[in-house]
Amino acid sequence: MRVFKFGGASIADAGRMTALLPIVNEEAKPLLLVLSALGKTTNALENIVNLACKGKKEDALAAAKTLEQQHLEFARALLNDSHYPSAEQALNTHFAELNKAVGTVDPGRYDYSYDQIVCMGELLSSHIFSFLLTQNNIPNLWIDIRRVVLTDDTYRDAAVDWNHTKLEAQAIIGRELKRGKVVVTQGFIGSTKAGKSVTLGREGSDYTAAILAAMLGMESVTIWKDVAGLQNADPKLFPNTVKIDAISFNEVIEMAFYGAQIIHPKTIKPLQNANIPLYVKCFFDRSLPGSVIKADVDAANYPPLIVLKDNQVLIQVTTKDFSFITEDNLSRLYSIFHDLKVKINLIQNAAISFVACIDNREDKIAALKKALSKDYKVALNENVQILTVRHFNTASVDELTKNKQILLRQETRKTLQVVMK
Repeated sequence: MRVFKFGGASIADAGRMTALLPIVNEEAKPLLLVLSALGKTTNALENIVNLACKGKKEDALAAAKTLEQQHLEFARALLNDSHYPSAEQALNTHFAELNKAVGTVDPGRYDYSYDQIVCMGELLSSHIFSFLLTQNNIPNLWIDIRRVVLTDDTYRDAAVDWNHTKLEAQAIIGRELKRGKVVVTQGFIGSTKAGKSVTLGREGSDYTAAILAAMLGMESVTIWKDVAGLQNADPKLFPNTVKIDAISFNEVIEMAFYGAQIIHPKTIKPLQNANIPLYVKCFFDRSLPGSVIKADVDAANYPPLIVLKDNQVLIQVTTKDFSFITEDNLSRLYSIFHDLKVKINLIQNAAISFVACIDNREDKIAALKKALSKDYKVALNENVQILTVRHFNTASVDELTKNKQILLRQETRKTLQVVMK
């Protein structure tokens, strides 16, 4: 039994969604399909949230109507006269829920209001795909994942109740898979004990696929993307990237920690714990081997793995009385960063100074500088970059840092990090 996750790019238009049919049809059954929202739907839903929270509910409802028409047109482009009416009826249920959520928006509870509206994207796309499968003689069962994934009420970044969700996953989804069925459901969303919709935060659809795979003892998870596989660097930033055939769970977690736009660690952990491999394959050409993330991979086969983070601030903190930065000072400094929820991307301390590189968020920087200035001298280097290279070699680093001013450099056996401008 396998899990296939189809992201927004793979279902961005009717042609792309139709092109997924052979992928599903030729795969051995049973099969669990986890879908994201269509194309730019999440952005459109976020706009609806913002309009409603600003008191512009008529504009929000108008935007919701536009989104409704887009989805109905999408369904109409895919479905024939025999299947479209049933699809329209199913979609209308979600449109009614969306309009109700817009009408009851509470600006004082933005995150809660956000989740009641944004959750609609995955419900709409997965229902359309389910009807498309039926029309093409691929029997399937559509399941609202909110019946399965139970969470706390941390809206926009909900924590999954693992025990309860596992029982529901086995009872609702597992039962159908054992009957040899194709099950279609949604990523990214769940519900609280009170029955309110939630979203699972960044890369929530991948995470849904991973937790269901672990809970149901699946053979593998495949994420279908518009690329041939994982690359050793972002091809938008670096020329001549190299495809990675295989990479370990641990290495992916390391890369994500350093800022790579790669599989999120929360997606990896359930798979790592259950030793379930994760494949990244190209929906444009399913014959390509793609990449696999699994437990054991020979690190000697890795090319240099490169991550570049822009828009960073290097902040230097110096004691006013020239006292040493020892455990007491470090504890106080860490507490300030923690209390202000400022993530440190790189850190180094000397005798009387402490240096940290952080994301350049104006609100966070101002609050942090104010808090630190009470006891320390504070200096900032703005508009800097952090370059991280795993499995580095001298030639690769020299090329990547050419014509750059190096402000800080750290090196271990496997990892080199440079703050540069």
